[in-house]
Amino acid sequence: MSYRTADSLPPVTLDDVRGAQKMLSGVARMTAMEGSRHLSRLVGSPVHLKCENLQRTGSFKLRGAYVRIAGLLPEERAAGVVAASAGNHAQGVALASSLLGVRSTVFMPSGAPLPKVAATRHYGAEVRSHGTVVDETLAAAQEYAAETGAVFIHPFDHPDIIAGQGTVGLEILEQCPEVRTIVVGIGGGGLAAGVAVAVKALRPDVRIVGVQAAGAAAYPPSLAAGRPVSVDKPATMADGIKVGRPGDVPFRIIGDLVDEVRTVSEDALSSALLLCLERAKLVVEPAGASPVAAIMSEPGAFEGPVVALLSGGNVDPLLMQRILRHGMAANGRYLAVTLRLTDRPGALATLLGVLSVVDANVLDVSHVRTDPRLGLTEVEVELHLETKGPEHCADVNSALRRAGYTVID
Repeated sequence: MSYRTADSLPPVTLDDVRGAQKMLSGVARMTAMEGSRHLSRLVGSPVHLKCENLQRTGSFKLRGAYVRIAGLLPEERAAGVVAASAGNHAQGVALASSLLGVRSTVFMPSGAPLPKVAATRHYGAEVRSHGTVVDETLAAAQEYAAETGAVFIHPFDHPDIIAGQGTVGLEILEQCPEVRTIVVGIGGGGLAAGVAVAVKALRPDVRIVGVQAAGAAAYPPSLAAGRPVSVDKPATMADGIKVGRPGDVPFRIIGDLVDEVRTVSEDALSSALLLCLERAKLVVEPAGASPVAAIMSEPGAFEGPVVALLSGGNVDPLLMQRILRHGMAANGRYLAVTLRLTDRPGALATLLGVLSVVDANVLDVSHVRTDPRLGLTEVEVELHLETKGPEHCADVNSALRRAGYTVID
């Protein structure tokens, strides 16, 4: 059956989520729940990390994709399925289809990270590249569905998808029955909606907080307007929650059951990813780290015990490098300074000696000698330094100025 509008869709109930849990037995893992001492100190109460980044395919998406495809009629399965995704949903649909013996085609943007494309193919899908943004890719997948009769598997806007994602909520209640607050990232809203359905039915006292990237936050204006509205050109490093418009079905559920939706900055996302890697020893993608970013940004706003849902860990290694450097800068552990000095032999060695005294690790040095701003005997030097925090950054700048260098802000 093809659903076209939110009003034509049946509501998602606790029974649906419990049915999905039975269906996923032996397919999706019950992922680990890990305590975080650092976040617990910040909040003043226990904080636990629900590690869906350790799920099969590296994210929660397998849950909903499997339930949706398993519920298809025999003739629908015979026609195959089609999806559009930059990564996580693609891999979830590919693996679910392979497990169920269904042919799958996945459209991915031309700029999708190569590891995600390779993984999707490895799980058994035919991958087609189309468009540069997910909206263009979605349109191509829907056109393919109309032409071929393949069933389009939406990443978040379908009751079966939401029921599958809601199984995470059941696991949270089982693993942490004393939970008072659950923090979950929101893109289109399928995961948050599913968790809300499951948790609020069993524990209406538990507070559910959704988190969006500030540059792709469609839910706050949508909730204020009482209907889904689009964000023009969403922009964030967190591609897993980079969605310009809420899904119709999850929007209704989130409006009814989610207590609050917060936004986080790009600095907060990169700092959270760095914390997960350093303190928890967990590889988490920016979207997956959004609940941690919210907690770090305002720890006093969350009543404990708190569960932060790490939704995924599929991050391209090259992007990881950039994010970690961004996170180090946001935490005051990476400092870029530009200064001028006299262009003479030994000048750079003297400068590096000053930095050595204050224990700043030099990562990169670049020179500019030909610039109309510079005098005949001047050179501009840009230094990238690894530091120990904001106070150490201030010490480095002070040492440079005391040594007579002109630091250019």
